[in-house]
Amino acid sequence: MYYKQNPEAQLRKRLHEMIDQAEAERAKNPKQKKHVQPTIVKLLPSAAAQFTHTEHALERFFRRRIRPLLNNLEERLQRFTPSEIRLQLEDKIFRVGKVGVWNVKRLVTIWCLAIVAATILAILMVSSMDLHPLQKIFTVLLGAFMGAGIPFAALNSAIRNRQKAIRKQLPEFLDILCVSVQAGLSFDGAVGKMTKRMHGPLIDEFKRMQSDVALGMTHQYALTNLAKRCDLEEIYLFTTSVIQAEKLGTSMTRTLKAQADNIRDRHRQHVKAQALKAPVKIIFPMVLFIFPSIFVVLLYPAMISLIRAFGK
Repeated sequence: MYYKQNPEAQLRKRLHEMIDQAEAERAKNPKQKKHVQPTIVKLLPSAAAQFTHTEHALERFFRRRIRPLLNNLEERLQRFTPSEIRLQLEDKIFRVGKVGVWNVKRLVTIWCLAIVAATILAILMVSSMDLHPLQKIFTVLLGAFMGAGIPFAALNSAIRNRQKAIRKQLPEFLDILCVSVQAGLSFDGAVGKMTKRMHGPLIDEFKRMQSDVALGMTHQYALTNLAKRCDLEEIYLFTTSVIQAEKLGTSMTRTLKAQADNIRDRHRQHVKAQALKAPVKIIFPMVLFIFPSIFVVLLYPAMISLIRAFGK
């Protein structure tokens, strides 16, 4: 009863039984060396230390050998890449809100590697096909162009997703901002309170605007940069109205309330427009997937009847 009610005592009893069993086995084999008794408890610290040492060695090898090679490769690819591509990648980084996080050199390297990988894949595919030489050249060039477009397509997708999140969060943000200013806070104070309690891409942009202002940038320039990074019509309208209110000295509360109502109406209209586009977007999947199955279900009995009739 004592062992059943006390799990620790039961575990202790089990350990004693295991020790007695090990002692009995060792007594049966007296020639076996006593110090060679590998146990998990003894091996774990040494294995962990060896793993940590290997990890540090790999990290040092990567830092001393691999990273300089990658940096050299990035520098060389940066020189041979057209300036228009670099400017486009910089603009994509700016619009996706990753300035200072993503490196243009790294994106240029990824772009070049995507071209090389797509070209090699196209060559391997063409080599196993019986095509005309011109068709092979066209296929390889098409693969290279597709590889060049994949990084830009991924960046454009990230920009669109970010703009959707900003557009979705903007009406709520403006409502709370308007209420905060009506309660007596200044524009900067209300924005500071909201950036501490809310999260999202729009909040990240306002945090960056606050850091720009703290570094000495004017409100007008900071708001203009915010609008450029977001690249949304609603943000342009909001920042323009705030800048005009600061310049002309008009009521910030009325300005924010008008902008909140306007952007809420715009958001409602945008949702309605997306809902109206749904029937048009669903036509292609219906034609491709649903209509063939319906035709098979409807026409198969008639075809069987016709085959039987003509067979007779």
